[in-house]
Amino acid sequence: MEIRRDKYLDLLIHSCGNGLIKVITGMRRCGKSYLLFTLFKNYLIKQGVKEDHIIGVNLENRLNKSLRDPDALLQYIDSRLSSDGQYYVMLDEVQMVSEFEDVLNSFLSISNVDVFVTGSNAKFLSKDVITEFRGRGDEIHVRPLTFREVADFRDDYSQDMIREYMLYGGLPQVVLENDVNKKVSYLEQQMEHTYLRDIKERYEVRQDSDLSELVDIMASCVGGLTNPPKIADTFKSVKHSSISVDTIRLYLEYMEDAFVLERVIRYDIKGRKYIDSPFKYYFEDLGLRNARLGFRQVEPTHMMENMLYNELRAIGMKVDVGQVFTEVKIEDGSRQRKTLEIDFVCNRGYERVYIQSAYAMETEEKRDQELASLRKLRDGFRRIVIVNGIQPTYMNEEGVYIINLMDFLRDPEKYMEERV
Repeated sequence: MEIRRDKYLDLLIHSCGNGLIKVITGMRRCGKSYLLFTLFKNYLIKQGVKEDHIIGVNLENRLNKSLRDPDALLQYIDSRLSSDGQYYVMLDEVQMVSEFEDVLNSFLSISNVDVFVTGSNAKFLSKDVITEFRGRGDEIHVRPLTFREVADFRDDYSQDMIREYMLYGGLPQVVLENDVNKKVSYLEQQMEHTYLRDIKERYEVRQDSDLSELVDIMASCVGGLTNPPKIADTFKSVKHSSISVDTIRLYLEYMEDAFVLERVIRYDIKGRKYIDSPFKYYFEDLGLRNARLGFRQVEPTHMMENMLYNELRAIGMKVDVGQVFTEVKIEDGSRQRKTLEIDFVCNRGYERVYIQSAYAMETEEKRDQELASLRKLRDGFRRIVIVNGIQPTYMNEEGVYIINLMDFLRDPEKYMEERV
């Protein structure tokens, strides 16, 4: 039984023949190669494409070391091309070819060749990778498996499945592994020996202990507002390190470029403007975050918030942290300005949805706390609170949708596009 990646497969299918280099990006081990060399290749063959018209090269394979030379690679592919029909060139780990940008741009002049490439190290995972192809690249960003993809594969939509997903994440190899100890070992090794090593090698990071400590700090503050000066203070007080604010800022950018972390900016909803600092950071895969902390700080409220953020990004939402301001009366009778937070302000085209993540709303006080910020909104966009447990999905008397977590995870798009 295979893990389906229908969304990304459809994107590849619809990108065929668009005259651009298809660049499949994403964090390491998220399934890019499997998507291209198994799912997409099988699709082409079923459509009647001859196998000799699909030219695939795994450049990470030692047997193909000679093809890491750009001229040798060009000659190898050119020798397999003719004017007879459409050809599909697939290059895995293309960053292992020196001057790979020129190699890929060379194919653009060949009318019957469609080029698809993946890359996995930090050099290739830079967010500005498309600029390397002079505006001729079409990026398809692949993320780890969503909850729905995992639950469909396992045929298991249970609370236990939610807990397992929040604990071990959605890297395909982890999902395929049944032994818990092997899951844990894999996640620990990948963070240290793959993701961080890529960053260290690309940017020649010398104080690698500071980088490792920074990863630990970010893993501990998921869902909390922070910024480089605040993190520098933590280094001084807890780690007794004098790392500079500028260095912290650079290290955070490195982790974003490698798709390990994503930064979320605050947005003043009524003022319609962005607030520069502080920010929130979320891990693109929760299993990596938890493994980094030895699975000790598994706080369900923050884990659920991080999971929902990833689910929203997976369906193409741009996500900000919302803020609204109100005045409250204090003991002496005067009024004081108070900031209320909305976990996610989700935008996609003309769509906007406001979402609160609530692990539980067991008391009236907690319910008022989660609804307080949403009650201040009067712009007509959908307002949602997502709640874990057995809470049924319904719309309350204030027009706010209270959505059960499992209902949302089964079909996030449904709650973004239509009424419950």
